[in-house]
Amino acid sequence: MLDAMDRKLVNRLQAGFPLCERPFDEVGCEVGLTEEETLRRVGALLAGGQLSRFGPMYNIERMGGAFCLCALSAPEADFDRIAEAVNAFPEVAHNYQRAHKLNMWFVLAVETAENIAELTARIERATGCEVLAFPKLEEFFIGLRVEA
Repeated sequence: MLDAMDRKLVNRLQAGFPLCERPFDEVGCEVGLTEEETLRRVGALLAGGQLSRFGPMYNIERMGGAFCLCALSAPEADFDRIAEAVNAFPEVAHNYQRAHKLNMWFVLAVETAENIAELTARIERATGCEVLAFPKLEEFFIGLRVEA
């Protein structure tokens, strides 16, 4: 569970990270913490799983790479094994279970768009499931922010 200060810190971090010599000191001053306490709390939130990651968001396409949303139908009895096989690929950025015929959705982050077909074929061989690839046609920036 997050305490009030953790919530304040998480909400502040979602607003952007300062590019300065001591960013954790600056963020800490804004929320009422020392630099050391800010670092400790961020580390504890990561270690405890309340934060899944802490870092920049990159536009992979501008760097020459590609993202692709993918889905497959995993038999419920074999779901955990298939999820483990999918997650073993370092190119899998996210993986979510859904209550739908296509019950596993994941995102691939690859060096080039041409790598998507080869990688989905490898995932099919590893899982025994057909992978449906849904490449991005148009990007919409919605400014996602989750209030802690």
